[in-house]
Amino acid sequence: MTAGPLNLATVDPRSTPGFDKGKKKAAKALEKGALELSDLQERLFAASRDDDDAPAVLLVLQGMDTSGKGGIVRHVVGAVDPQGVEHTSFKAPTDEEKKHDFLWRIEKHVPGAGMICVFDRSHYEDVLIHRVHGWADEPELERRYAAIREFEENLASRGVRVVKVMLHISQTEQGERLLERLDRPDKFWKYNPGDVTERKLWDDYQDAYEKAVSETSTEAAPWHIVPADRKWYARLAVQTILLEALRDIDPQWPAASFNRGAERARLAATL
Repeated sequence: MTAGPLNLATVDPRSTPGFDKGKKKAAKALEKGALELSDLQERLFAASRDDDDAPAVLLVLQGMDTSGKGGIVRHVVGAVDPQGVEHTSFKAPTDEEKKHDFLWRIEKHVPGAGMICVFDRSHYEDVLIHRVHGWADEPELERRYAAIREFEENLASRGVRVVKVMLHISQTEQGERLLERLDRPDKFWKYNPGDVTERKLWDDYQDAYEKAVSETSTEAAPWHIVPADRKWYARLAVQTILLEALRDIDPQWPAASFNRGAERARLAATL
């Protein structure tokens, strides 16, 4: 979406728009897409070796707890060369970060030329949580929405493709995933008692997401709302969105910066 108000009630979290072939076919499609994604990412990274102004990609992942952000990072972004990827997860700001404007800590992590940068939670935490808990009043929130729009538009003007994804999970599915974390020893490390506290504010968070997305979905940095109750679908959908962005950038292999004939001769002399 690029304009207009968002109504999350109209988006079924269990739906699979654009793909009706089921989980098994999705796994094959994801595997096939990973090959193209890896190739495009390598081209993007290679192009930056001789061009400091080469394009970059910023993937912003937002969603309620258990919505599958980590799975996207592992199964989608994890398919590419890690040297061309940066991953940042923004937690509660430190005392030092609180001394600055909310975007100060974000700006230090924007992607350099040729990189794919993933924000697993992002600058949107500073409008979502603050609205839900009343930590910022309406004028301050409106200022932050405007600051985010300007920030993302500036990134786009510098050649950074901003890809924003909201993973839309249902309250029922979230509850089941939280129960799984309590039932499985290998999931204990993911469980946070605070998640249940925030879960009680579900409706407030839905309202906050609707407001934030509606205020900041622009032509330069549109939002994508991805139904996330089915993990396999969310992963395939995000991979598709990322592939579309990279195809549009169309990164090319850089030309040789040396004399191939001369280098062949030099190499032959050493054989």
